[in-house]
Amino acid sequence: MKVTIKSKREIDLMREAGHINFLAHQMIEPYIKVGVTTKELDKRIHDFVVKQDAYPSCLGYEGFPASACISVNDEVVHGIPGNRKLKNGDIVKLDFTVRKNGYESDMTRTYLVGEVDERVVQLVQDTKGALEAGMEMVKPGNQVGDISHAIEVYAHAHGLSVVEELCGHGIGTDMHEDPEVPNFGEAHTGLVLKPGMVIAIEPMLNLGKKDVVMLENGWTVVSEDGSPSAHFEHTVCVTEDGYEILTGE
Repeated sequence: MKVTIKSKREIDLMREAGHINFLAHQMIEPYIKVGVTTKELDKRIHDFVVKQDAYPSCLGYEGFPASACISVNDEVVHGIPGNRKLKNGDIVKLDFTVRKNGYESDMTRTYLVGEVDERVVQLVQDTKGALEAGMEMVKPGNQVGDISHAIEVYAHAHGLSVVEELCGHGIGTDMHEDPEVPNFGEAHTGLVLKPGMVIAIEPMLNLGKKDVVMLENGWTVVSEDGSPSAHFEHTVCVTEDGYEILTGE
């Protein structure tokens, strides 16, 4: 495992990439409504990022055909944008990376479309809560397992299942770097966190069972039982006394 410690200069560059990612999410939110196609959302994200002299680095990553992963309802991750129109009651996950000056940022939010079932609204809120619980464990001397355990405990306390096949990750000049950051596990295990490490923390939680399957397109992962799934993610830097969210204002 090769885990890199980022310099102040590198963190500044990642913060810039992260801010563009944050702004792209802010920009797209008003367009997420009944009747819009996922392809339209993808194009708006692409155009916005490019105008910031940055690159939507999901595009072409291992052959991925779009600038954003857009996953609806039971699609957990890596939904491919297309002609699907969003319907009242849907939830939609927008997961994309932004590269600027050679450095990556990764952010995901789950959005509500119209009037959404109360249990699904709670799923979305609690998945965001699980991300926050995980981030609270980020500080020097803690371990990756502390993040993983906090997410799992929070998810189970709120009656949600944790998708175990997918995880967070280190990030820097590459979209995916060491270490892996699972959303379940034992506290006080794994890599010790040090200032300058940058990781993407991203709980993916299901309202039903944890089991998932891959669709024939080779990208999109869905819940096996068809239950809704939510996903939140931030790129986070370990600081001297805690953490900083790089995909923020």
